[in-house]
Amino acid sequence: MALEQAVSAPDVHADLRAELLAGLRHRPRSINPKFFYDERGSELFSLICEAEEYYPTRTEIAILQRYSGEMADAVGDHCLLLEPGAGACEKVRYLLADLRLDAYLPLDISREFLLNAAARLREEFPALTVHPLVADFNEHFALPELGGEAHRVVFYPGSTIGNFTPQGAQAFLARAATLVGAGGGLLIGVDLHKPSSILNAAYNDAAGYTAAFNLNVLAHANRLLQADFDPDGFRHVAFYNEAERRIEMHLESRRAQRVACPDAVLEFAEGERIHTEYSHKYTVDSFAELAQAAGFTPQACWTDPDGLFSVQYLEVSA
Repeated sequence: MALEQAVSAPDVHADLRAELLAGLRHRPRSINPKFFYDERGSELFSLICEAEEYYPTRTEIAILQRYSGEMADAVGDHCLLLEPGAGACEKVRYLLADLRLDAYLPLDISREFLLNAAARLREEFPALTVHPLVADFNEHFALPELGGEAHRVVFYPGSTIGNFTPQGAQAFLARAATLVGAGGGLLIGVDLHKPSSILNAAYNDAAGYTAAFNLNVLAHANRLLQADFDPDGFRHVAFYNEAERRIEMHLESRRAQRVACPDAVLEFAEGERIHTEYSHKYTVDSFAELAQAAGFTPQACWTDPDGLFSVQYLEVSA
């Protein structure tokens, strides 16, 4: 398959618009965190990752760099590596020198961005076979026929699994287990439970990058829905819910207001919130229990010296 001929799921944008509007109509209102990542959102997230308070990205990268050889040995030879929500394919670069891949399949919902990222990756690693897939991992999509006997491994860095509720995370893991099949694996980033002071600071950085990132989702919603959200009419709210072991991010309406789009009129009361993200934190043991319930068996776990973050390798029993 030529690099330009990405496999594409049909009507992706129509499905995204329907999902976005359904979340905004529902009470309590919500926006899936995948809508953060338009071009501006991706730029702001890059700034967040450089903020002193935001530990996850630099900590995970340090783990990948230090233990890439061990991870490659755990994954094994003849691997077909799939990365949902691959974006710019940045973190996989820390592993490619060591992984013994038959092919790399980055998945993302943004076609142009994905194709550009895959083209850059192919230039950097000319021996690497790259098959970009324009698809939502949570929806049905077809894998290309590549032949051979490669086993499948899903790479899911960034603690994105924490964006799901525990029930949703188990469903995601079960889908990954079904996709990779017996003998397949999952290499996943998992943020760990830690003092609330560290977590609250990480999602309320002094420079205001996270606040801008959260509010930018309304600009993205305006384009997708042809809506008239006023970002100045909302404020960023983020806090660690100790009982649920999760960061919660919301957009809170500063006043009573009305938002219109061709398919709906949305009425907001002063103080009403739109939930935009959960980021659940796990212990190594609690995540192992979740993974086992979804059909995986934990094989290896790598952490930083301070125990802030983990990268774990799970396998479906043959």
